[in-house]
Amino acid sequence: MDVCMCINTPLGDLLAVDGGGALTQLIFGCDIPAGCRAGQTPLLAQTAQQLEEYFAGTRQVFDLPLRPEGTPFRQKVWQALLTIPYGQTRSYRDIAAQIGAPRAVRAVGGANHHNPISIIIPCHRVIGADGSLRGYGGGTAIKTALLALEREHA
Repeated sequence: MDVCMCINTPLGDLLAVDGGGALTQLIFGCDIPAGCRAGQTPLLAQTAQQLEEYFAGTRQVFDLPLRPEGTPFRQKVWQALLTIPYGQTRSYRDIAAQIGAPRAVRAVGGANHHNPISIIIPCHRVIGADGSLRGYGGGTAIKTALLALEREHA
């Protein structure tokens, strides 16, 4: 059974899910899903510690085992997101080109929207080709705050 823990951050609560030794979800809110029991594991404690360091501006790279669940296309997009350096952004078009599917810009947006491990898989670093902020699961105010935090500490 997965173990879930609520992590309080400066931008709101996050629910972290340890799915057998790998982080499978990090989502805004703290509603524990069916099939998950509230608790703490070494991985969840490490996740909370690394998030605290990130929000303090002392961590730029996360070092956690990740296992997001999604289609092969989404997996490819999420892997590409992990290559975006801290404090930088890429467009949806950039990500589509990076994964070898330059015409799949909208599908990249969909994969971003379904990213189950926010912040750590940095979908907040993806913006429109014109530099505008597009949607974000936690809301555009949180996306703006995450980008500002990273610019400040990059």
